[in-house]
Amino acid sequence: MSSSPKRRFSLLPVSLVVACAAIASGSSACNSRGAPTGSASSAASAPAPVGSTFGGDSNEALAMADPGGSENVDVTIRTIQEAVKKLDRTQERIFLGRAWIRKARETADPGYYLHAKACADIVLERSPEDPLALGLLGSVQVNEHQFRDALATADIIAAREPDDIGMLGIRSDALLELGEYEDAVTVTDRMASLKPSLPSYARAAYLSWLHGDDDKARENARMAIQAGNDPTDPEPRCFALVQAATIFWQRGDYGGADTGYQKALSECPEYHHALAGRGRAALALGDAKAAVGFLERATEKSRSVEMLWRLGDAKKAAGDDVGAERAYADAIERGKLEDHRTAAQLLGVKNRDVDVAVDLARKEMKVRPGIYTEDALAWALYRKGDLAEAKKLSQHALRLHTPDASLEYHAGAILMASGDKDAGLKLVESALKRNPKFDLTGAEEARKLVASTLTADAKP
Repeated sequence: MSSSPKRRFSLLPVSLVVACAAIASGSSACNSRGAPTGSASSAASAPAPVGSTFGGDSNEALAMADPGGSENVDVTIRTIQEAVKKLDRTQERIFLGRAWIRKARETADPGYYLHAKACADIVLERSPEDPLALGLLGSVQVNEHQFRDALATADIIAAREPDDIGMLGIRSDALLELGEYEDAVTVTDRMASLKPSLPSYARAAYLSWLHGDDDKARENARMAIQAGNDPTDPEPRCFALVQAATIFWQRGDYGGADTGYQKALSECPEYHHALAGRGRAALALGDAKAAVGFLERATEKSRSVEMLWRLGDAKKAAGDDVGAERAYADAIERGKLEDHRTAAQLLGVKNRDVDVAVDLARKEMKVRPGIYTEDALAWALYRKGDLAEAKKLSQHALRLHTPDASLEYHAGAILMASGDKDAGLKLVESALKRNPKFDLTGAEEARKLVASTLTADAKP
């Protein structure tokens, strides 16, 4: 990989460069508040930002459905629903839609985005260019991985309100997930100059890290945490805490990462992202039993492909092969339906069903191209033996100098298999130095590859 200067990001309020996504393994997108999505991948479609998926009665039923549960967000939804029954104004409909998004975020259940979309559709049926309803719709589209539709929705808002903060967040997130990184930088720089805030700093943290500057990423994450001061909605701040902790995890500082995850749990008890983080930290620190406990609790809240995968790893390390296989199988089946990229990553890492992994990754490239989808496809092709395309993709996935050991290991192993032993070995060794326990399977493979190469070189 050729060397190029690292991008530097200003922390001045007038010139913040921001972006958002989950840091842990590139397996999740983010919404405009800096919180991760968990929705299904879907095929790209022609922009159709306005209009109801369901009829009026169906939309009303979705919007006014009982949320179940007794958490604060459930109480909020019911309270707003009562206000809607009395007033049925745009403002209450938008508040209700936002509450449904919060419900989806806190439970990691993408089904709740349908309820939020229903709220937007009801308003748009009455007023097709209502900016608040369009903003709500755009947030749902981002979370549903309908990124080009989200850009089309943002265009409609921008035609009337070019400095609308919510619109800029939608555009930034969609561009980021489409792999259009420089355009995302331009848009999010504008957003942050208008309103530096938790969403701005969270995006800055991720984009700084993505471009290889994890010191700036940590500083921006700290500022995001400090900006999170809404006691009625603590989850965004808790996600910022998880984001900061994960930067430490990526650096191989597992104890520091665990401290951050514990802080998030102290503010948001049983927060699934923090529980999953503690599980991965415990596994890296050698406590497989504790890792299983944390990840079982996390998967009670969210049975995402990523969390099931990590639960499988923890069970494998704890000696529960049957439980591990059950978790992996569940992750793969769910991934085929709702998260093609993470399923492709899992299959590639475990060297299983590589044809399926290639197919899933190619499908994802049509919806969510970018470095992590390129890497997933590259590794699946490597497992299949298609080194030429794998090499091209894996090298391109390094273009931002992202400090992710899994990206380095994959690119290095592919180079070595392609005949460039020295450059490949350097990348593999860098991965292990950066994050020695980056993945249960990958890190072990990397150590064996280095050892066998050095042993072979030492022979007369």
